[in-house]
Amino acid sequence: MKYFYLLIFLFFPLFSGAQGLQTYVQARLQHPVLLGAWWGGYAAYDDATIFSVQADTRFTPASTLKLLTTAAALETFGPHHRFETRLYAQTSPDEQGVLHGNLYLQGGADPTLGSTRVTGGETWQTVATRWARAVKQAGITRVEGDLIADESAFEGPSIPNKVNWENMGNYYAAPASPLCFNDNLFEIHFKPQPRADRPAEVEKTVPQVLGLTLKSFVTTDGKTKKDNAYAYGAPNQYEMELYGTIPTNFTGFTIKAALPNSALFAAETLHNALRAEGIAVGGHTATTRTAPDYTTMTLLDTYQSPELKDIVVIVNKRSFNLYAEMLLRNLALHAGKKGSVQNGLDELYAFLKKNNLANEKTAVLYDGSGLSRDNLVTPKTLVNTLLFMSKSPNFSYYYNSLATPDDRGDLLLLRRFLKPKKKVQEVRVKGGTIDGVKALAGYTRDKDGRLIAFALIANNLASKDEALFRIHEDIIKRLLALPEGN
Repeated sequence: MKYFYLLIFLFFPLFSGAQGLQTYVQARLQHPVLLGAWWGGYAAYDDATIFSVQADTRFTPASTLKLLTTAAALETFGPHHRFETRLYAQTSPDEQGVLHGNLYLQGGADPTLGSTRVTGGETWQTVATRWARAVKQAGITRVEGDLIADESAFEGPSIPNKVNWENMGNYYAAPASPLCFNDNLFEIHFKPQPRADRPAEVEKTVPQVLGLTLKSFVTTDGKTKKDNAYAYGAPNQYEMELYGTIPTNFTGFTIKAALPNSALFAAETLHNALRAEGIAVGGHTATTRTAPDYTTMTLLDTYQSPELKDIVVIVNKRSFNLYAEMLLRNLALHAGKKGSVQNGLDELYAFLKKNNLANEKTAVLYDGSGLSRDNLVTPKTLVNTLLFMSKSPNFSYYYNSLATPDDRGDLLLLRRFLKPKKKVQEVRVKGGTIDGVKALAGYTRDKDGRLIAFALIANNLASKDEALFRIHEDIIKRLLALPEGN
């Protein structure tokens, strides 16, 4: 077999143009890492196919699916759109400054509320303090009513139906909410444990989550430095169990888990901030799925998110699932519907069909992030979307939201481009990895500077062997070398 690969490289210069690259790609697919697996790939200029292997076959795309969601979001809202969260007082305070009514936080489906993950974002503590000071500025010294987080903009399950139980409870599968807060996550801090195979005891959570109980079955592992611990819990479930291993350590170790109910946490945080400002609260914190009549209330504050173009960077370059799921639901809100997963998917399909990018046969979708193993997309659908966006006024924002090979945000999927570092800036990628799936899609340019869009997807992989990354790197390097003989 090794002599077969040697011949491929020796005689590759005899191949020319797209025909040569087609032959090269098909030969590379004989690598043992793909034994028993499926592989599909497609690369094209705006006006010509470069190579095509099962380009119309449906594959699980993993996080490359985010390319569809972010394209639809940029085209629907525009790059400078900001999401808004509003704070209302049910009535005006009396002469003593007492509010004989409720305070309402109206969730506006801002993915970034209370997070500094996006440029321009503010911490959850800063946001809560801002709200409390807005209440104080309105002359309110005491709230007799409740603090209510309004989740009425969304309906249905807060996590897509096809998300695995194994993922649920972890920060990367956090429930979506019209009142996202602190990226809907919290940190679990373990006590120091320098010895292997010992119980890992929980020291604290940051922030503290009222009513939460954690039961840890996590142990320490002296042979790895990786975090292999998982939180198990469902939305609104305040009893969580922790399993897996963490490295032995002398200073403690931290993992992240999903908040059971981010809207309720936002209301509780507001309660604490009001007390810090000297404002008493007589009522309780609660959530509602029924919108009150805001036309009769007093608007105290409108909080705006960073611009969409900056949010999209986190979705694609950092592959952040929660933000992708929030953008999907925002597509539904923009169409005047409730922000459910299915309504968001309907709008995403409408976008794909309208622009002749895909249909229900070439894209079978269950979420907006690619976390579900049941999502199916053809390589051609991904490339169609990439080429469509290359002609959009929003292209620069879309293009710059993708990672370069030296960007740690996409897990250094193309490590060999760094040794030596050549033409790294001519490659933009969105990676996707879940069990049995490794995918890569994005842009590069040939020697003449012509833009190329590509998608490379492997499914049913039996191991985590990184040899597949090397195959994908080699294919992209051949794209960079086009046109041959130039």
